[in-house]
Amino acid sequence: MFSRILIANRGEIACRIIKTCRRLGIHSIAVYSTADADARHVREADEAVAIGPPEPGASYLQVDRIIEAARQSGADGIHPGYGFLSENPLLADACRSAGIAFIGPPAEVIRAMGSKRRAREIMAGAGIPVVPGYEGEHQDDQSLLDQARHIGFPVILKPSAGGGGKGMRIVRSEQRWAEMLTGARRESRAAFGDDQMIVERYLARPRHVEVQVFADSHGSVVHLFERECSIQRRHQKIIEEAPSPAVDEDIRSRLTSAAVAAARAVGYQNAGTVEFLLDEDGSFYFMEMNTRLQVEHPVTEAITGVDLVEWQLRIAAGDPLPAGQEEIASHGHAIEARVYAENPFNDFLPSTGRIGRFLHPVGALDLRVDTGFTDGDAVQIHYDPMIAKIIAWGEDRDQAVDRLRRALARTMITGPTTNLPLLRRVAGHPDFLGAGMDTGYLDRHLGDVLCAGPAAGDVALIAAACALQMDQDDSPESAVDPHSPWDRSDGWRAGGGGARMRFADACGDSRELGLAGWGGRYTALIGDRCLPVTASRLDPDHLDVRIGDDEYQATVLTDGDECFVGLDFGGFEIRRVPLFPSAADRGEEDLHPVAPMPGRIVAIHVAEGERVERGDPLLVLEGMKMEYTLAAPVGGVVARIYFREGDMVEADTRLVDIDNAGDSEQ
Repeated sequence: MFSRILIANRGEIACRIIKTCRRLGIHSIAVYSTADADARHVREADEAVAIGPPEPGASYLQVDRIIEAARQSGADGIHPGYGFLSENPLLADACRSAGIAFIGPPAEVIRAMGSKRRAREIMAGAGIPVVPGYEGEHQDDQSLLDQARHIGFPVILKPSAGGGGKGMRIVRSEQRWAEMLTGARRESRAAFGDDQMIVERYLARPRHVEVQVFADSHGSVVHLFERECSIQRRHQKIIEEAPSPAVDEDIRSRLTSAAVAAARAVGYQNAGTVEFLLDEDGSFYFMEMNTRLQVEHPVTEAITGVDLVEWQLRIAAGDPLPAGQEEIASHGHAIEARVYAENPFNDFLPSTGRIGRFLHPVGALDLRVDTGFTDGDAVQIHYDPMIAKIIAWGEDRDQAVDRLRRALARTMITGPTTNLPLLRRVAGHPDFLGAGMDTGYLDRHLGDVLCAGPAAGDVALIAAACALQMDQDDSPESAVDPHSPWDRSDGWRAGGGGARMRFADACGDSRELGLAGWGGRYTALIGDRCLPVTASRLDPDHLDVRIGDDEYQATVLTDGDECFVGLDFGGFEIRRVPLFPSAADRGEEDLHPVAPMPGRIVAIHVAEGERVERGDPLLVLEGMKMEYTLAAPVGGVVARIYFREGDMVEADTRLVDIDNAGDSEQ
């Protein structure tokens, strides 16, 4: 076994690996960019080595710097985590040359499986079904179009060199072919340094099912059952579970046998995942093999009781597999939800900034939280926006879903905008509860799902109002004489009354209530109902709220006018808004579109003096592993472009001026 492990990664996965190293008595060594000098993985590791500036291409993606950090710290093994260099054969080659163990498969296997084209050829040769498509050498635009016509639209474009949804495009008709291929090539070059593409038949409603495999250097290969990853947006997984609710024993036997055969076909070693598309009729097709640990590995750990990182370490050290296939059992059901710093109500734009509070259930039954963040940590523009993974286990799927819903209801983050509202709604949506999902389900029904959850009810509104009022009551300047009604901050006035508050949620629903009283004893007026309310703090983050004869324990965080309320039956994010808002004049703002997120301008589609119509693309912004096309909010003439391709911009920075003088209709 190793004595000193360098972790060539950051954030949540680095912290996850550190936990296993600590349990096994292995000295953990973190690496960090200047942006991550105070990051959690740096604080938790036994040692840390600086490797360069914030940009991944100058730090975390520099093989030479990783090897030098390992030499400098005396590491005898390098664990790449996932992302960054985890599937880069150059790191595995460099480790071999330096006499340092690479905790992953051989470089030759990474190369073979890193090329989707080569992977398809190997799997087809091994008798494993693959989706009909083209992965040949003729990569000019016309040849790819000819192949797409032969396959038949719709087709899906995939980068030959990578995975994770980067650069993938669904092309439904020939009319959008050129535009989609150009975007796919550009994104593939940025993510993988290669713009060769695969064209495949697009399966309308498949499920994404994958099998965890392990192989040692002694010729043994086992599987650890399957995972379901069909809840995705833009080909990125957001909720995963094990086992798959769509897989019966017959399908499971065929899937796992195919996965083991795939691992044998490439001479695999260490941890890997064989990914399949499962069609409605029970047939399945090989999609790709990820030659690393997966983000969703905790659900497999939850149902098998196996520490997958420990297995990785032992196999990389030359040990045989810790267990044979007959010794590996599955028990119960586990579901994982990925918490991202992004706004699901605004096209999933990434969000950055410092986390004020990160609150989640601690010590809850069969609940696990994997994260690289805590209060005060910053979400950086340069890296993936995932903040945490919430994992719940249950004896069956219904229990696991119930525990996940309760955990999500009481998980709250102030500072960056997150996708927690979406996760809560998906976890409670009838189609998810009935396991009726496929890879395109969320994209097709996003609008319905986002606002399908219950609006904040009376209890959530009253809890938020009480928390805001108690914050004001407790502020030093809130009352000169707490016994005088004239010095109270509760809106009291002679002749009656109280504070009136209006709250709105992200779906645009708003409600108003009145709250009168002092010191935790209030009267709430909602519509024509007058309700007696008593509120007291159990601790800074939890309120005991009694409304009439009913008592509730609410998790409540406030951040300015933002209110985060968690109850046993749901979590709600609402904002206090003015009672009488002024009519906002959007016209002037539309003439000066701004950056919706921080990032780099990778393409500009217009020139100064050019005429544009509403909806025309102005430019493309890239940040936090995604691209965003800024469209013209109004028609007019481009009067000024403030930046050039390659420039970095901050969120809310003015990018373009549009002159719509003479345009009478917008």
